[in-house]
Amino acid sequence: MKINILHLLTLVGGLSLAGTPTFAAPIPKDCQTGGIAIGCQSWTFNHYSVMEAIDKTAAAGGKVIEFYPGQKFSPEHPDWKFDHNASDEMIAAVQARLKKDGVRAVNYGVVGIPKDEAGARKIFEFAKKLGLYAITTESVESIDTIEKLVKEYDIRVGFHDHQRRPNDPGYKMWDPNYVLSVLKGHDPRIGSCADLGHWAQSGLKPADCLNILKGHVISVHLHDMNSFEGNAHDVPCGTGVCDIAACLDELKAQHFAGNVSIEFEYNWMDNVTDAAQAVGFVRGYGAK
Repeated sequence: MKINILHLLTLVGGLSLAGTPTFAAPIPKDCQTGGIAIGCQSWTFNHYSVMEAIDKTAAAGGKVIEFYPGQKFSPEHPDWKFDHNASDEMIAAVQARLKKDGVRAVNYGVVGIPKDEAGARKIFEFAKKLGLYAITTESVESIDTIEKLVKEYDIRVGFHDHQRRPNDPGYKMWDPNYVLSVLKGHDPRIGSCADLGHWAQSGLKPADCLNILKGHVISVHLHDMNSFEGNAHDVPCGTGVCDIAACLDELKAQHFAGNVSIEFEYNWMDNVTDAAQAVGFVRGYGAK
């Protein structure tokens, strides 16, 4: 699909695209709040477009954002999807909106990474163009291809955990000990994307899981849940069973340098305040 770059620049305010990152880089300290680079997973705003997700992340006080594949591009063009197949013009327009809002893109996922190197490379090239710190996946079967590209691009990869599936014993990503076994012997830039909420839904204490994966936590999906049950839902940060303070203590002890992405998968149409509360919780924690 051909996209008129001038039209896109009009949508984002005619901002200059000079200075767009062209390589992966560590997350700068000025992206931190309370000592942590915290922002939103754009999935939190999946009822909206990627452009709106950037705006809502900024409104919540987040300084970083993690994109997911397939989010609609803008209110004006909901049929355009933003992912690793995006044109350079779409990427440039997203970069312009990020610059306007003072938000930095740092991660992308959860995305399937194929064993096929050409297909996998397309995802890493997308991450390189955005200057991302990491990519999030569950494609354990592709670890050899992932490792080759991690070394080439110096972009980290975190294996994500969804909740335990009682009717699918073949799904093992919920278990931090399994993830740890997958990582053994591989490049240290390959690690865990620690989803606190899915661990809780699997009946696990998130701080304990973080400890098991000590030294291997690439990024975090921040949830607090109302119970340890599989059907639990998100609640304001610090009010549920995840013991977010203990999780932050563990990350601090590990000298964690990745991103924390708020995923508030509840109150979908009006959850900016919930995301802002999570940012405030982390800010208060860092002020102790």
